[in-house]
Amino acid sequence: PGELPRDHAMRLAREKAEAVSAMEPEALVLAADTVVAVGRRILPKVEDEATLRRCMRLLSGRRHRVLTGVALAVPGDGVRMRLVETMIAMKRLSEAEIDYYASHGEWRGKAGGYALQGYGEVYVRHIAGSYSNVVGLPLAETRVLLRSAGYELA
Repeated sequence: PGELPRDHAMRLAREKAEAVSAMEPEALVLAADTVVAVGRRILPKVEDEATLRRCMRLLSGRRHRVLTGVALAVPGDGVRMRLVETMIAMKRLSEAEIDYYASHGEWRGKAGGYALQGYGEVYVRHIAGSYSNVVGLPLAETRVLLRSAGYELA
C-alpha cells in the first residue's frame, strides 16, 4: 500500500533478480516485472470475469501506463536497472464490447486484463512508447542493459 507504480515495478524486478542471483552468484540474471497503472492505482493480474469487467470499465475512454522494471544482476557488479513506460489510450468501451472481449478469455493472467497483441488491440486508440513493453519484455532497453554488462549481441 502506498507504493507508486514505477517504484513497484522496479522493486519487483530487482527483488526477482536478487533472489535468483543469490542462488546462482556467477550467473548473469535478467528479471522483469510489468504493472498497468491508471494514475497511482495499480491494476491486478486478472483471473476472473468480474475483475476483468471492473478493469475494462476503468480503462474505458482513458489513458493508462504500462510500466516495466528490468533488472540485470551482474556477477560482482550489482544490479543494473531500467524502467520502461508506455502510454496507452483506450477507446470508450460499450458493455457489448466488454462482453465480446470477456468471451475470448485471453485476458486471464494479464495485468489490467487485456492483451494488446490479441483481441484487445481493437480497443486501443493510441500507443506512445515501446510496443514490446506491453506485449512482453521491452527489447531495446533489455539490449542496452545486456550490452552495458559486456554481453555483446549481434
